[in-house]
Amino acid sequence: MQQGSDQVRYEPDERCPLAVSVVASFQGVLLVLTPMVTAVTTTALVAGQSDAYLIWAAFVAFLVCGMITALQAARVWRFGTGHVLLTAASVSLIVVSVPALSAGGPGLLSAVIVAGSLFQFALSAWLPLLRRIITPVVTGTALMLLAATVIPIAAGRVIALPDGATQFSGPVAGLATLSVLALLGLRVAGGWRLWVPIIAIGAGCVVSIPYGLYDFRLVAQAQWVGVPGVWFPDFQIPEASAVVALMPIAIIVLMINGIKNMGDSVVVQRLSRRSPPATDYRLVQGSLNANGLGVLLSGLAGSPPTTINSATSGSLVNLTGVASRNVGYIAGAMLILLAFSPKLTACLLIIPGPVMGAYLLGVMGTYIVEGIRTVAQDGLDHRKSLMVGLAFSFGLALENSDVIASLPGSDWLQFLDNGLTSGTAALVLMTWFSELMRPRARRLQVPLSEDALLEIDGFMQQAAAKVRWDESATQRLRSVGEETLWSLLQSMDGTEPGTPRRLTIIARPGSGGMELEFFSSLEGQNLQDRLAYLSDEVALESEASFRLLHHYAQSVRHQKYHGVDVVKVVVAADADRSAGIAQ
Repeated sequence: MQQGSDQVRYEPDERCPLAVSVVASFQGVLLVLTPMVTAVTTTALVAGQSDAYLIWAAFVAFLVCGMITALQAARVWRFGTGHVLLTAASVSLIVVSVPALSAGGPGLLSAVIVAGSLFQFALSAWLPLLRRIITPVVTGTALMLLAATVIPIAAGRVIALPDGATQFSGPVAGLATLSVLALLGLRVAGGWRLWVPIIAIGAGCVVSIPYGLYDFRLVAQAQWVGVPGVWFPDFQIPEASAVVALMPIAIIVLMINGIKNMGDSVVVQRLSRRSPPATDYRLVQGSLNANGLGVLLSGLAGSPPTTINSATSGSLVNLTGVASRNVGYIAGAMLILLAFSPKLTACLLIIPGPVMGAYLLGVMGTYIVEGIRTVAQDGLDHRKSLMVGLAFSFGLALENSDVIASLPGSDWLQFLDNGLTSGTAALVLMTWFSELMRPRARRLQVPLSEDALLEIDGFMQQAAAKVRWDESATQRLRSVGEETLWSLLQSMDGTEPGTPRRLTIIARPGSGGMELEFFSSLEGQNLQDRLAYLSDEVALESEASFRLLHHYAQSVRHQKYHGVDVVKVVVAADADRSAGIAQ
């Protein structure tokens, strides 16, 4: 389990010297500039928008990101966390912004993003109810489909050249960027990894200079200080079919970002304390609310939406040891000041497209790996493997074909043309159907103590009788219940004496066996809320205290989270299959 760091020099509520806060804030701002500029420039240029819109979108992005970064540090009412959570425009949201701008301009983007922000606000309340539908398998597959959708956009940026540039200059600059990104990524470790993207983009920019890939007109026309030409989207109601086509994409991508944001908030809470308390999920909800406000403000201004920067927030605290909320305030102020310096912003926006495209290819590669890791998080059986394979293939097939356009009423089915939407929707439906077809689970909740043994034993006998197991199989199931109870009691030896805990057992008949889940949690915790967020925490796998279970169970998996122990056991009805293989 991830613990607080002994290297924390300043906790969120501690006074931090101004010079230290400024240096840490400057580091944080430098680190978020790369994804922010990539998201804004790629969105605007791929969608064929004007330079005026590009400058406006960058102004809004810096302004909103500065405001939300400061709000996250402040924690006002139900918004924010009181921790350092840096906000930036997200490259993952390109998949929403580009189609919206291309199909209906900034007005359509505004309508879709504003409507999607409402989902962001509701996510923290809905997630516990959707835990068995929005699973790691769904989230991981959606991440892979997201990457597969954005990769062609990134590749297009590599070969998008200004007038007069030689034909091979784009691939050369892109290859230089990717090469430095790969070489440094393989060689460096620790805090230096945070600087790899900046160094790689810098190398690509240097290679681009002799090939004439820079267009300095944007810099020459921009003022040193001021507000760019104010632009507001046309708030006339767009065509309903266009909104319907893009809303599912927005909801899916915001769902992915929301789940990632929960994990970021949990991690930052841990890293910001020398001796971290139990995770406060009110702060997790506060981070989601603040993030939703940023999405809403971006949408109202017709700019690409913003989100917590996953790669930077926790890493910055871990790298510098400075978790003081003053860092969030100062970093937010720096971003706001940068918004009001159009010339400095323009210097960032003229980074050559091939360099940005190559960087985006690297980022999407990490999304694919993260998606695979997320899918494998709960283990892949033949059902999950089939669902992932079918959903991914279905999504890619519709992304790269005109099947939907050939159907009657295709105007209202345009949302299925997007591989991310169609693949994720197919996987959600298969997951829902799989859950619907599973036998109903039995549940028992008792205090975690020796006195609960009789109730647990009776529960196991009832579960075995329900599926008509013979005496031998029933005895194995009873033994599993007893051994798990003793093992969990032993694992409490290091906890504070007198801390009451409760045990929740869920028994569900499976294919040829019984699937058991044992949840040990602190008394008074909302277990449903904890289960909804468990996948965002880092767990320690444990085997030693559960060796006896291997004699009775087909598989045993023990995970220790902060305040929650989870034991997943599969007991086969056939004695020959209960060989005791620990996962």
